[in-house]
Amino acid sequence: MWERIRSTLESYPERLRVARTILENGLCIHDDRVFLNQIEIPTAKIARAAGVDRRTVAETVRMVNTDSQLRTIFSQLESAGPSLRGIAKQLGLGVVEITAGDPKKVGILAGAAGLLAEAGISIRQALVDDPDLDPDPKLVLITGRTVPGTIIPELLKIDGVVKVSVY
Repeated sequence: MWERIRSTLESYPERLRVARTILENGLCIHDDRVFLNQIEIPTAKIARAAGVDRRTVAETVRMVNTDSQLRTIFSQLESAGPSLRGIAKQLGLGVVEITAGDPKKVGILAGAAGLLAEAGISIRQALVDDPDLDPDPKLVLITGRTVPGTIIPELLKIDGVVKVSVY
């Protein structure tokens, strides 16, 4: 998906930044407006976040709407919802961040979930960056309680896992 977006907008680096900002924030395009689920987001706010002017946002939206594939992608995006990552510590939850050598490798999430289940630790949220959108994708598991450091070596044994952080 990102490759298609990049190839269409690569001649316009500022528009590409706008497209990335829209994707990273789970926004969608309907007609000539940008939304977060049912809430319309002003172009000036998107422009500020992307570091461009509002006309660039408007031009990006128009360009997306003229390309049937891009229009399909951007009109169907949905926000994944709130993340507990930033407030996990305050809530007494744990966070496990996993980096894979090949983020498209099958079984990493299942392996990590299995190890946590064996330890009696529930998973409250699983946040997975899309490797086609994020150059450094991570798997982040928000757990029902803090995760003991003894699980780190076991997580590192999962085929494809190269780095584990627990906090």
